[in-house]
Amino acid sequence: MLRPQSERFITYYECVVQAFTSHMFGTTSHTVLMIMAFDRYVAICNPLRYAAIMTNKMVIKLTVSAWGVAFVLVGILLGLTIRLNRCRTLIMNPYCDNASLFKLSCESVFINNVYGLTFTVVLFTASIGSIVLTYTKITVVCLTSKNKSLNSKALTTCSTHLVVYLIMLFSGMSIITLHRFPQFSDYRKLSSILFHIIPASLNPIIYGMQSKEIRFLAKFFGPKKILPS
Repeated sequence: MLRPQSERFITYYECVVQAFTSHMFGTTSHTVLMIMAFDRYVAICNPLRYAAIMTNKMVIKLTVSAWGVAFVLVGILLGLTIRLNRCRTLIMNPYCDNASLFKLSCESVFINNVYGLTFTVVLFTASIGSIVLTYTKITVVCLTSKNKSLNSKALTTCSTHLVVYLIMLFSGMSIITLHRFPQFSDYRKLSSILFHIIPASLNPIIYGMQSKEIRFLAKFFGPKKILPS
C-alpha cells in the first residue's frame, strides 16, 4: 500500500491464494459464529444435558463442518473464476478477492455471478436464521424463567457473541453492497480493509471483558479515588 502504484505487482496464482484466504476468513466467521450460537443455546436451554451433547466428539464434528463447508464453498467460488481466460491485469481492490479476479476476464461471468449470489444468500440466510432461531429460544427461556442467575449468565454470554456477530455482519454486507456500485469504489476499498481490521481487533476486547481476571486488571489499573487525609 505504501509503494507507488507502478511497483505494486503480484502473480495471478498468488492473487488466487490471497483471495482464497480472504474468502475463507469471511465464510468461517459466519460458520464458526453459527456453532457458537448453538453452543450458547445448549448451555442456556439445556444446561443439564450440556456435557452429554457437547462432547469432544461433537465439538470436533462441528469444527470440521464449519471449516469443511467454508472450504468447499470458497473452493467452488474460485474454481469457477480460475477457468476464465484473462485479458486485463489491473486489480482495483486493495487486496485480491473473487470479484476482482473475474473482472480480469473478458468472457461471460454469468455463472460466477449466479453462484456468487447463491453462495452469499445461502450463507447469510443460514447464518442469520440460526442466530435468530437460537436467540429467540434463549429469550423465551429467559422470559419464562425466574432464575436470576440463569438470566444474568444468558445476558453476559449472549451479548458479547451478538455484538461480535453484528459487527462482522455489517462489515461483510457493506463490502457486498458497495461492489454493486462502481461509483463508490473508494468506500468499498475502505470497507474491505476495515472488514479485516475492525472485527479482529474488537473480538479480544469484547470477549476479554467477560473474563474476571481482565476485569480485575482493568479496575486495578483504572483511575482510583484518593481519600482526604
